[in-house]
Amino acid sequence: MLPLAPNPGPSDSPDIYVTPDVTANCKVDALCQQVFDWTNNQWLANSSYVIIVKPLRIIGIILVALLIRWLIHRAIDRLTHSTSRASMPALLKPLKERVSANAEEGQFIPERRRQRAEAIGSVLRSFVSAVVFTMAFLLVFGELGFNLGPLLASAGIVGVALGFGAQSLVKDLIAGLFMLLEDQYGVGDTVDVGEATGVVETVGLRITQIRDGRGVLWYIRNGEIVRVGNKSQGWAMVVIDIPIGFVSSEEAIAVLRNAAEAVASQSEHQTDFLEPPDVVGVEQLTVDGAVIRTIAKTTADGQIPVQRDLRRALTESLETSGLSERIAASRLLPRGAVPPMYFQNSGIDQTRGGTA
Repeated sequence: MLPLAPNPGPSDSPDIYVTPDVTANCKVDALCQQVFDWTNNQWLANSSYVIIVKPLRIIGIILVALLIRWLIHRAIDRLTHSTSRASMPALLKPLKERVSANAEEGQFIPERRRQRAEAIGSVLRSFVSAVVFTMAFLLVFGELGFNLGPLLASAGIVGVALGFGAQSLVKDLIAGLFMLLEDQYGVGDTVDVGEATGVVETVGLRITQIRDGRGVLWYIRNGEIVRVGNKSQGWAMVVIDIPIGFVSSEEAIAVLRNAAEAVASQSEHQTDFLEPPDVVGVEQLTVDGAVIRTIAKTTADGQIPVQRDLRRALTESLETSGLSERIAASRLLPRGAVPPMYFQNSGIDQTRGGTA
């Protein structure tokens, strides 16, 4: 008895097309079965995954990305905005803040903190948006069936090209970010950045605005700032040199010391002096006589008013003590260019124009 040949299936014959059993295929897919029951359409039932599931997944990815971005941005905004005008935003509390002891009383400190917190918050929001939307973009393309390998390689090449083409912009942004994190300077600080010296009015990630003593507003790119001299952080030193001619240096030092101590004892300067002022003595000798130096360690905000009051008090003390007249007399006293011993030894008469 010969064995019967097996009946070839639909896939064994390339010339015969057999319509798949939709009902059998949809038994494992509830959505396919439901669509087939509703429409009794074979094509719609087979395409239900592509027509319904994939768009819903893409929409879900976009909605979840928007929700995550909104929640993180809301958290950053809550950390950035302080509850009161003078309080420190929660975003800045882990960072170091270089301000003087009486910084809470300054009018620029709240504005400085606000701009610093908003700039850092703007960077964080931009970073979060870029990361969230990039991940959502990749997930959506994965759902559409794209090969992400070449896409990621192309994005890397484009990023490198943009980095080379916008080096100055990236340099400015990175320099501004580190400047804000380290609190090198802020709104209201008096700074010296080389080309411009003045008061900082606005601090941004790319540009810093400085108003100099003549009212000129300078726009300086953060990446071009090589060094910064901040005159408003910590303490300051007042140095005043006063020439006293050829009068007694001990007498002048005593008069100047009493005047400096009187300025330090004034009520409006109680918080300006960090240490009592000191008259250190003769600083240098010139053809016009000795120069006495007075120093005082003050707060950064009190440096200028203390310097002005000290100068006024020191000059007035020399005037009231009578030393100023003696100083002027010693400067105006005619002195010959040749020592007197030369005339005595040579026999020349000085009163007759140098004739013998």
